[in-house]
Amino acid sequence: MSPLPASYHRSPPAGAQQESHFRLGAKMSAERFDCHYCKDSLLGKKYILKEDTQYCPRCYENLFANCCEHCSTPIGCNSKDLSYKDRHWHEECFKCAKCSRSLVEKPFAAKDDLLLCTECYSNEYSSKCTTCKKTVMPGSRKMEYKGNNWHETCFMCHRCQQPIGTKSFIPKDNGFFCVPCFEKQFAYQCCSCKKAITTGGVTYHDKPWHRECFLCIGCKKQLAGQRFTSRENYPYCLDCFSNLYAKKCVGCTKAISSLSGAKYISFEERQWHSECFNCMKCSVSLAGRGFLTDRDDILCTDCGREK
Repeated sequence: MSPLPASYHRSPPAGAQQESHFRLGAKMSAERFDCHYCKDSLLGKKYILKEDTQYCPRCYENLFANCCEHCSTPIGCNSKDLSYKDRHWHEECFKCAKCSRSLVEKPFAAKDDLLLCTECYSNEYSSKCTTCKKTVMPGSRKMEYKGNNWHETCFMCHRCQQPIGTKSFIPKDNGFFCVPCFEKQFAYQCCSCKKAITTGGVTYHDKPWHRECFLCIGCKKQLAGQRFTSRENYPYCLDCFSNLYAKKCVGCTKAISSLSGAKYISFEERQWHSECFNCMKCSVSLAGRGFLTDRDDILCTDCGREK
C-alpha cells in the first residue's frame, strides 16, 4: 500500500526519448524516406523518431506503445500516457477503482493493485476514531491503545478534558486519565510522606504506604517483603524488636527472640537459649535432662551431688 498522497507522472510514448512529437516527412526527391518497420513512404506524412529511426504512427504503436491497465488497449501517440510504478493508463482511464472519479492531478492511494481516491480509501480501509467515530485520515497523527484508535485531539483525559498526546496515562474503568488527574481522583495517599501511591505500595493496619516509606521505627530499614513485628502499632524489624524488647539469655546475655524461631528454656523467670542451658560447673548441656539448682546456679545431677 502506498503512502498518501501517491503520485504518477506523464510519460512520453514508450521509447520516444529523442522525439516525443510527430513530424511530417520532408519532401525528398533524390532518396526515399520510409517507415523503418513497414517500409511505407513517410514523405509528407506524420512519423515518430526513436533512437534516430523513423516509424509511422501505426508501427510505432504496435511495437512500442504501453498497454493501458484499465482498458487493456495501447496508449496511442495521440493520447497522454500516465504511469505509476511501471503501470500505464490513458488519461481518461486513470480513475478511482471504486467511485470512478478521475485521479488526474489528485492524491490517491494504492491497495491490492487498485488505485483509490483518498475519500474511498479512507471509507474502506482507514480506522475510525473511538471518540468521534469519524475516519482517521491516512497521514494524520493518531493514538492507538489495545486495538482502538483516536484522533490525537480526541484522546483526552477523562477528568481535565485535555489531550493526553505523548504523555503517560492510566486507564481506569472505561476512561483514561493523565497521571496528575488520576492521583488526585483515585490514588491512595501514603500515610508517611502524604504523596500519591501510583504503583505497588503496602498496607499496614489498614493504612497505605509506599514500599520505600514503610520502615522499621528503630533502624529505618525497609520492611516491605521482610518479616517484621510491631509494638504499640509501630513496626519493627526482628533485630530491633529483639534488642529493644526481647528477654536476655542468662548464659550469653544476648536477646532471645521467639520471632526468629529460636528455641529457648525458661526456669523461674529466667531464660536461656537451648544451646546456652549448660551446667555451671562442667558445662554439659542440660537441655532435655534433669538438673539441680544451687542458689542461682544450674548444675547437672553429677555436679550437684558432688557439691
